Amino acid sequence: MSTEQPQQQSIRVLFVDDQEEIRCLFSAGMRSEDIQLDTAVNGEDALKVLAAKGYDLVVTDVRMPVMDGIALLKAIKERYPRLFVVILTAHGTIEDAVKAMRLGAYDYILKPFDFSTIHRLIAMVNEHRMLLGENAESSEDTPYRFENIIGQDVRMFEVFHQIKTVASSMATVLITGESGTGKELVAHAIHSRSDRHEKPFIAVNCGAFADTLIQSELFGHEKGAFTGAGQRRSGHFEMANGGTIFLDEIADTSPDLQKTLLRLLESGSFFRVGGTSEQHTNVRIIAATNKDMVAEVLAGRFRKDLYYRLKVVSLELPPLRERRKDIPLLVEAQVRRIAREEKRKVVPCSPETMIFLLNHSWPGNVRELVNVLRNAIIFCDKEKIMPGHLPREILNVVGPTTLALNTGTLAEAEAALIRGALECVSGNLSLAAEKLGIARGTLYSKMGKYGIQRYE
Repeated sequence: MSTEQPQQQSIRVLFVDDQEEIRCLFSAGMRSEDIQLDTAVNGEDALKVLAAKGYDLVVTDVRMPVMDGIALLKAIKERYPRLFVVILTAHGTIEDAVKAMRLGAYDYILKPFDFSTIHRLIAMVNEHRMLLGENAESSEDTPYRFENIIGQDVRMFEVFHQIKTVASSMATVLITGESGTGKELVAHAIHSRSDRHEKPFIAVNCGAFADTLIQSELFGHEKGAFTGAGQRRSGHFEMANGGTIFLDEIADTSPDLQKTLLRLLESGSFFRVGGTSEQHTNVRIIAATNKDMVAEVLAGRFRKDLYYRLKVVSLELPPLRERRKDIPLLVEAQVRRIAREEKRKVVPCSPETMIFLLNHSWPGNVRELVNVLRNAIIFCDKEKIMPGHLPREILNVVGPTTLALNTGTLAEAEAALIRGALECVSGNLSLAAEKLGIARGTLYSKMGKYGIQRYE
């Protein structure tokens, strides 16, 4: 496979700000052959421009009349989920930047902005846009997809870069990350982009077999090697010859298997179980684990020499809670896929539901998200997936409604708690009242008492 660097392409940018002098200043500072720039005066104007012309990146101010930058970001993520969005915000409104990042903004820039910083950021966006390749351009249902991995978070783009770089190498790879982060997907992506892509890719879960069976699975056995071995059988290392073998849960292997794997890595040879004839294979090994391998080595449960043989190249996958901006993208893609598999109508998540999904800690990562969505789709009886379709543990999110002890007076504390609850559920009064344990009418009365406007 070619590892040639893609030629730099021009990028189409829409800048949104209600102040004419800022728009003129930005346009002057962004003059470049590689940047095609247009401007809009507010969120509503930007949506009209976006509907008429295609763009790669939107750079928008937060505080604007008619439709502010946060509302524009939400609308863009609903209508044009593959668009990169960068937020401009003043030092005093850093909370807006935090909110924007949670809603899927690629990055934010503090005012007064520095044009060299903006140029670097636009170059990075352009590089990431091209890295996504043909999928991002040709497939309407796979925004921000690299091979079969979806993500627009900067940490995922780092993973994409690593995959692309290591794919052309012969080096063994050790992938680490929590359960459910997509280690097998990454292994398959490396194989797909390598020179071995036309040869077999075989995945083996080392923790799924007893030690007496895993040796036979991996290396094969001779006839009569053990009870039930009625004929010679080739193992995965023979079947994967010329291709890639993925060894998941490598930390759970026994000392005997670790010794055999070390010999194979050093010499490319092995013996079938019960065999005396040396076998040879040309296979690339990609291993993965959700454990701390250094701790396993120090505890004597994993061979130090094998560990260093496996981690010639190491890739660490971030947990879902550390790339929350990818959740809306993942939800959109998985809802479509699950609906196809279950032969159901594609139903989007309501804004309130998305808030709960964004606030959950996802200890099971993407795998847990997929299971939650499948359950919701199966039982969904409405036009959208509502909070009531989610498991109880996801609805029991404390999040922004946590009361700080330094809030001040009791009235100030109550007002802060109400504001937090409203923000957590995107302004839905019924859900906010439910979280606070009060009637909807009582909540509305207290909002009037404290001068709290309905959340926008």
